[in-house]
Amino acid sequence: MRLDDQTESTNIEDRRGIPVGVAGGGLGLVVVVVVAMLLGVDPGALLRSVQDGAPPAVQQPAPNPAQRPPAEDEMKHFVAKILGSTESTWSEIFAQHNRKYVAPTLVLFTGAVKSACGMAQAAVGPFYCSEDQKVYIDLAFYRDLRTRFHAPGEFAEAYVIAHEVGHHVQNLLGAMARVQARERSASPVEANAISVRVELQADCYAGVWANHANAEHHILEPGDVEQGLNAAAQIGDDRLQMRAQGYVSPESFTHGSSEQRVRWFRTGLETGDPARCNTFARGALNP
Repeated sequence: MRLDDQTESTNIEDRRGIPVGVAGGGLGLVVVVVVAMLLGVDPGALLRSVQDGAPPAVQQPAPNPAQRPPAEDEMKHFVAKILGSTESTWSEIFAQHNRKYVAPTLVLFTGAVKSACGMAQAAVGPFYCSEDQKVYIDLAFYRDLRTRFHAPGEFAEAYVIAHEVGHHVQNLLGAMARVQARERSASPVEANAISVRVELQADCYAGVWANHANAEHHILEPGDVEQGLNAAAQIGDDRLQMRAQGYVSPESFTHGSSEQRVRWFRTGLETGDPARCNTFARGALNP
């Protein structure tokens, strides 16, 4: 990726190296099992129930940035540039529709973190919390993305941030509140199906960002698109389930199949049109 012309976002909250208490017990394990392999979803409903029982945060001074490995600082600059790029893109798109884009804050943490949605371990992967409008990521996830999920490359890493920002866009547009209201009265299978549509729309919005950022700043280099599409494919529910348990359970999908994730990411990438990201339309999940 060509990011030399990109301005780093200042909406970064660095909590790396500051340990916090993490709630244990059965539900915490369920959260890890269900979400760990996935690229992010508003975890409020899952985490709220463990928040009250979590031990208080352990307050320690933040580590000296000079003591961090150079690779960590390079990755911080990278995600700050990607976040800055999403801010530019979505501010422009919102302005075209006479709306104001309010940028999210990206929280960097190590091991575990406390959000307005509750406590979360790094094992849950990157996530967006609608209650504080923040994106959370332990940068160690990118190592898993390369090795565990077989999705290397800077554009794959950028896709992770853009997907979570996609959830923020949904939140600003009111879609997330409507979805959460529907999920409260839905059966588990129905709630999963709703979640799939939410996640696929975030994939599409990630593609919209990439389309606009590339048109404006020519950020994509040969092979980048393939990296992004590969990442979308590698984190499809069907592929993750096959790796983890040796069989696929479509009724338990929460993020969509590999085919669906690739298709919707590609839709946003090729059209650059948020209106084409209506994953809630009838037949939207069909090939």
